[in-house]
Amino acid sequence: MTFRTPRCCVALLVCAVVTAPASAADRPPANQALLLVRLPADAQLTIGVSSTEQRGAERLFISPALPDKRQYAYQLTAIWNVGAQRKTLIREVVVRAGQQSVADFLMPETAQRGSDALTLAADTPMAPVATKPAVSAKNVDSAPAPSKLRARSFLFTYGATVTGLEAGQTARVWLPVPSANEDQDVAIESKELPATGKINRDAQYGNQILYVEGKAGADGTIPVKVVYRVTRREVQGTANPSKEGADQIARFLQADAKVPVGGKAMTLIQGKRLPKDSLAAAHELYDVVNKHMRYSKDGAGWGQGDSDWACDSKYGNCSDFHSLFISLARAEKIPAKFEIGFPLPEKRGQGEIPGYHCWAKFFLEGKGWIPVDISEANKNPKLTDYYFGNLNEDRVAFSTGRDLELAPKQEGDKLNFFIYPYVEVGGKPYPAEKIQKKFAFQDVSAK
Repeated sequence: MTFRTPRCCVALLVCAVVTAPASAADRPPANQALLLVRLPADAQLTIGVSSTEQRGAERLFISPALPDKRQYAYQLTAIWNVGAQRKTLIREVVVRAGQQSVADFLMPETAQRGSDALTLAADTPMAPVATKPAVSAKNVDSAPAPSKLRARSFLFTYGATVTGLEAGQTARVWLPVPSANEDQDVAIESKELPATGKINRDAQYGNQILYVEGKAGADGTIPVKVVYRVTRREVQGTANPSKEGADQIARFLQADAKVPVGGKAMTLIQGKRLPKDSLAAAHELYDVVNKHMRYSKDGAGWGQGDSDWACDSKYGNCSDFHSLFISLARAEKIPAKFEIGFPLPEKRGQGEIPGYHCWAKFFLEGKGWIPVDISEANKNPKLTDYYFGNLNEDRVAFSTGRDLELAPKQEGDKLNFFIYPYVEVGGKPYPAEKIQKKFAFQDVSAK
């Protein structure tokens, strides 16, 4: 049982919690918390990223010593079968030293909420829970100490050199710029450009784009470099409210050039009865893609984010995995979007980054955007449960969406996705192989 990120504020909880003191005989010690979970007896329960071994309709857990009286939050995922369908529910539960908290998967989520439920859970003791197992070594699992908020601060260097030009020849250069949002804080630390550049936003997705026109030097090159200071936070659960309007969310139900709505992907769920619950259906699609695909960069064709190709080939990189998922989600009327950026190695330090990484998010009304990273789950099977609904902090996002029209508008076709520099010379796209790229990171202390 793993503690989720400690929080002093519970405003973003998925479900409210009924907090009640246990009887005097089995009240938790003043520096520990009890967690009672009610769910179907045969349900599989995961807390954080760890599966639990208990079975039964009521399961009791006890925390280690908590350092203070602040609130801490667990993320709970319960999976069980209802007839021939699999049901998946995610709850978040607040615990506090000296108190017992209850998470009830058998109650509708709306019944557990209420306009004052969070205030009651945090501050007002309620009546004791009528039915609960006694606290004993046989039916109480222990948990490790709660961890601090997982975040990572680093300098990210985005560098490129346009080569093969004639001295004095002009090139138009577009660079993606990471945006500050609920997942990350971003500031420009320094930049080296051939002329004064301007940051614009594309009209469809709101991506930030640095545009500059420059002349090649005597060596026929145009170097550009931007250093960003980034603090990236772990994304957990469904606490990701949407800032998009209805029209923009509707866009994430529509097809892209290489991501049809359904297409060949529908063969993967032919004959399957997906759950009516959108969250459970998305989990089923996540598993379908993960089982169908194999992470590999062998051969040709991978890396285009082509959903039909991925369905046929059964392998690819992150863009192929998530394009296939997005095709399926949109076919099931679940808005889904593509995000792309760069991965950082788990080990702190500094070094170069060879290439991009991408993931997806799907939208649930009333909950917001829920992330998935299926290619990472495929490479790390022990984290399969984690990467449905969570993203680690070892990354930075640069842009969202497919079929992008830049700002100012490029002369060439819309971009499949936007992560590497895009250059035009003489009104035509410049060959990507003539653009040298260099990306690097250096971990720093948070400001």
